Amino acid sequence: MARPTPLSGFPEWLPDGRIVEQHVLDVLRRTFELHGFAGIETRAVEPLDQLLRKGETSKEVYVLRRLQEDPEAGAERGGQLGLHFDLTVPFARYVLENAGHLAFPFRRYQIQKVWRGERPQDGRFREFVQADIDVVGAGELAYHFEVELPLVMAEALGALRAIGLPEVRILVNNRKVAEGFYRGLGLTDVEGVLRSIDKLDKIGADAVAALLVAEAGATQDQARACLELASISGTDQSVVDRVLELAGRVGARHELLDEGLAELGQLVRAAQDRAPGVVVADLRIARGLDYYTGSVYETVLVGHEQLGSICSGGRYDTLASDGATTYPGVGLSIGVSRVVSRLLGAGLVRATRSVPSAVLVAVSSEEDRDRSDAVATALRSRGIPVEVAPSAAKFGKQIRHADRRGIPFVWFPGPAEAGGSADQVKDIRSGEQVAADAGTWCPPAEDLHPRVVAATVS
Repeated sequence: MARPTPLSGFPEWLPDGRIVEQHVLDVLRRTFELHGFAGIETRAVEPLDQLLRKGETSKEVYVLRRLQEDPEAGAERGGQLGLHFDLTVPFARYVLENAGHLAFPFRRYQIQKVWRGERPQDGRFREFVQADIDVVGAGELAYHFEVELPLVMAEALGALRAIGLPEVRILVNNRKVAEGFYRGLGLTDVEGVLRSIDKLDKIGADAVAALLVAEAGATQDQARACLELASISGTDQSVVDRVLELAGRVGARHELLDEGLAELGQLVRAAQDRAPGVVVADLRIARGLDYYTGSVYETVLVGHEQLGSICSGGRYDTLASDGATTYPGVGLSIGVSRVVSRLLGAGLVRATRSVPSAVLVAVSSEEDRDRSDAVATALRSRGIPVEVAPSAAKFGKQIRHADRRGIPFVWFPGPAEAGGSADQVKDIRSGEQVAADAGTWCPPAEDLHPRVVAATVS
């Protein structure tokens, strides 16, 4: 059989990389649960017409042509199912289907794989793991949740700093600020302006100004004012003051602008207390998707900004509605695979070993394998990960086998005859070997399980 060719965009980590990924997932899960978020999982497929509600193109959705909700459906999309490309649309459907069984406001986290048909590149995959947190209300949702969620995510990402994750900046804005400013200027195609501003990082200010004039109906003066608004950023109340000064100077005051600035100011003040320097108000953050209605968020790794946003989201008011009740929400989604790929690819972290085993039990002869198995059973019963040597080779060879696998301890059962010497355990890193009893011996806590550490830590 010819050597298989890897599929681009479908990451498969080696065992030590998987340990890093699992550690990241565990940190996120623990943090989310500390804040009262309940874990759920939704199905991998959704009706294609529902997946496209967010404005995604059909080219980005993997369609399952052999799975049809209705084999007789005549419309091109009527019976087609697609793999979900994020977790927000499935969550909205989940809320609608289960609203009668949920207590609102409903706090959930969700960690699953998603699939997206885009061009693979650094940090961008076709199959990847996402982790979401959302709070959804029935009929209404208080603004303070828009303050809470980025701070929860800041805490989760901050906990990953201990293993070498670079500093993060959570960039926040409020769509009401942008929309109020644009309407105050006299612009009517607000969504068109937002989509253009959302391209600033990709195409630059001059190209965005041209788009605003050509596609959003702005004058040159209006385009310059929009770009000046997008240039404002900061971590304190001065951001609000600068926007008010600009709005007064260009004649863009609007009641929606005032409402958005009041909310943005509340978020900035809370962030100054709980996550100083991490949360930054940045008026260029637009999030081009139409359904965002309030706060919007994007997150970058300091020094790795070229990777793009690793975590994004915002407030949405109309994504989930059954016609009688609307379920507004606010959420953030972190691209776990993007974070892990950077941690591994840049050599920022490492696992202390690539296998769970802390001990290899040596086998003196195949006739005595039962004794080695008994030792392993005794150690496992006390929560110590163990494996038994694959063959009764010379002890030196068994030690080298443990070393290649990264197993720190080798256990030598004592002689089987009555009155034989006690079992021995050897730390193959230091060479120290001591008598041990399988009913009481434990490895040092730091050796019990693989750990994830910053790459500079020995």
